[in-house]
Amino acid sequence: MSTSVRSQRHGEFVTVTLSNPAKRNALSLDVLLELTAAFEEIASSDALGVILAAEGPVFSAGHNFGEMKGASEADALHLFTVCSNLMQTMHSIPQPIVARVHALATAAGCQLVATCDLAVAASSAGFAIPGGKGGLFCHTPLVAVARSLPPKRALEMAMTGDVISAQTALEWGFVNSVVDDGELDDATLELLERACRGSRESKAIGKQAYYQQIGMNESDAYAFASAVMAQAVVSDVAQEGIAAFLEKRHPDFGGR
Repeated sequence: MSTSVRSQRHGEFVTVTLSNPAKRNALSLDVLLELTAAFEEIASSDALGVILAAEGPVFSAGHNFGEMKGASEADALHLFTVCSNLMQTMHSIPQPIVARVHALATAAGCQLVATCDLAVAASSAGFAIPGGKGGLFCHTPLVAVARSLPPKRALEMAMTGDVISAQTALEWGFVNSVVDDGELDDATLELLERACRGSRESKAIGKQAYYQQIGMNESDAYAFASAVMAQAVVSDVAQEGIAAFLEKRHPDFGGR
């Protein structure tokens, strides 16, 4: 893995860091592949959760326009397919992912934040999908952003291209919390610790089922969720959780 992406494990958690500030942490093809590989490796590990972070004055400026200038349609499609595969990989891994956003996240960088399960932003952070101001609308970033915001807000971001502040992102529901810059590390870790409580097996099923049902109509979603829950309720971890509740004791999931 290159120096553009760094993966470090501390105890039960892994931090994946975009570490190419000279390039504004641009999501070049190589970086997208490196991020995908990092998340795939985490998925097969016993890590409980993930923090997605970045270094430098910008969280991520999105795609590298240098790769797009003069690109063929086939090359462009490959780039956006690799990017889409990364986002879907992030949803498919069993571990919760919390974005630690310390600065501006734009275009595909904003898409990356929207794809994380949870997000904590520093008060100095900002978010934008700025293609609406130029000649290339942010079609693929809008897929993730539109699943994190009400339609009017998502389209406001996409059509105006304006940066929204961290506080506005919180008010719109795009991030979970906003903290002072000096509190970002602690707040991100605290949220991840809370998100990882309970059975890791149950959490993994819950995360993956959520992303499957969220795009269904209500009837199909209930049928799907009912089947998943019926299968889950007979599992050892669910039965242990139920027994612990009834017996008024702490459950023992044995690392499951």
